[in-house]
Amino acid sequence: MRFLGEGEARDGVVERAFDIRVEGRSVPGLLWTPAPEPSEAGRSRPLVLVGHGATLHKRVDHIVALARLLVAHGFAAAAVDAPGHGDRRADPAADEIQLFSTFLAEWSRPESTDEVVAELLAALAALRALDEVGDGPVGYWGLSMGTIYGIPLAAAEPRVQAAVFGLMGLLGPTAARLRADAAALACPVLFVQQWHDQLIPRADAFALFDAIGSLDKRLHAHPGLHSAVPPEELLASVDFLARHLAPGRASGGSPAATGRRPA
Repeated sequence: MRFLGEGEARDGVVERAFDIRVEGRSVPGLLWTPAPEPSEAGRSRPLVLVGHGATLHKRVDHIVALARLLVAHGFAAAAVDAPGHGDRRADPAADEIQLFSTFLAEWSRPESTDEVVAELLAALAALRALDEVGDGPVGYWGLSMGTIYGIPLAAAEPRVQAAVFGLMGLLGPTAARLRADAAALACPVLFVQQWHDQLIPRADAFALFDAIGSLDKRLHAHPGLHSAVPPEELLASVDFLARHLAPGRASGGSPAATGRRPA
């Protein structure tokens, strides 16, 4: 892992850009941690990996807002750019249609899921080796494309002790893989779905939720289209993760400005 610059501290949150090499690929990411205090030196903290949606990137507004909410609980949060997204775009000027086409091509590539899971596992190992993170509990949050890759990650990594998924169903080129990996899940899961999602048919979303093997799973449904997840769902997600990764820290704090909603 290589940190890029000294990082920026604002309102008690330190944001640092990093880069890791995985099987010859450069994977850029961001790490958010609480501002250091002498009394916390050497203390492990929960770490939540955050997966962004298709056509978006690691620093989209709702990802930053979620990360800052997690840091307010004393957690660390990290996000990396998926292939073809953010700093990994082949064409920085690509529009939404081009970006979505790139995502569909990547999703259809047979090696894609295993490669992204390998990238997330490498990031997890490197981050937990840091003094400011340590070997504390691990969680995951990712909707839409974040679920496409997040469910296989959680199935492959037993250290993931709680996860938030959603805005996805049993469809697309990896539907069979998603079904099998969902069945292998054992950690508590919160599943978020939009009732009028124009991209993910309701029946397919419910089929994915039903396939999840965890005994502790719950579904949060909201009216509206795919990208209209309400800001308060971020608070519910953070409380869910806090209850399972650091009991006693769930608080239901005040809403944060999230900018663009999850996609």
